[in-house]
Amino acid sequence: MTAREIMYFSDECAAAQRLADTMGIACRCIESHRFPDDELRVRIPLNPAAHVILYRSLAHPNDKLIELLLVVETLREKGVHELSLIAPYLCYMRQDAENTPGEAVSQSIIGRWLANLFDSIYTIDAHLHRTHELTAAVPLHRAVNLTAAQILGEFVRARGGTPCLLGPDEESGQWVQRMAQAAKLDSAVATKVREGDERVVITLPEMDWQGRDVVLVDDVVSSGGTLVTICGMLRSRGVVNIDVAVTHPLFAHDALNKLHRAGVRHIWSTDSIAHPTNSVFLAPLWSTALNQVV
Repeated sequence: MTAREIMYFSDECAAAQRLADTMGIACRCIESHRFPDDELRVRIPLNPAAHVILYRSLAHPNDKLIELLLVVETLREKGVHELSLIAPYLCYMRQDAENTPGEAVSQSIIGRWLANLFDSIYTIDAHLHRTHELTAAVPLHRAVNLTAAQILGEFVRARGGTPCLLGPDEESGQWVQRMAQAAKLDSAVATKVREGDERVVITLPEMDWQGRDVVLVDDVVSSGGTLVTICGMLRSRGVVNIDVAVTHPLFAHDALNKLHRAGVRHIWSTDSIAHPTNSVFLAPLWSTALNQVV
């Protein structure tokens, strides 16, 4: 057996290959087939390494979780000693409490399940609310939650200009601050208050927006509704250019088009989820984390 290698599914070939090139190790594809009844068949490469690093971002996760189960059990049967999961987007992390009686607390259920499958798990900007450490959701010694704040900040800085970095709510505050420090740029955070099931009130911080450029920054964009609302508010206050920088480009349904129609000029994302907006590549972060002695 070789020491270690990366395995991936075909839809994530580019990101997995970037990591393999950065680490200087082999990278092989797992075959996957869907039968007419929607059952899945997977086939791992022959003669796996002693340590397999499985690259699988878990956006749109349900089929992917079944794939992981089939792959991990097969790799263990073939004698793999150590299994690491790189899940750039880690699913089911939002629901951390039983909000109404009988609800499944998906964070702890999926977290424990993944911890039983893998020896180590690496993700980036996990969407945690009241859970402060990833190890509380995924009970592993090596459950590592990296952040893209610094590399996104450096990317924005390299684009030139002096935009203000604006987070959409208080939850983004520390993350926006770290990004601003890396970019050496001003930052601010909006206030978002939910009034009922469907009404959200957003308040911009008091500052002179006239003639400024703004980069809206967030860890994840799904529907894009909050950012669209903020765009309208910024335009009414005289902001010139609005860009978006995001770790996880979920962009559900028509979110991307809505942002462009709202006046967003550029959208930059990391390759945590394969998407045409990918501009910042995470391979160096994964490589450093995997090579770190724990």
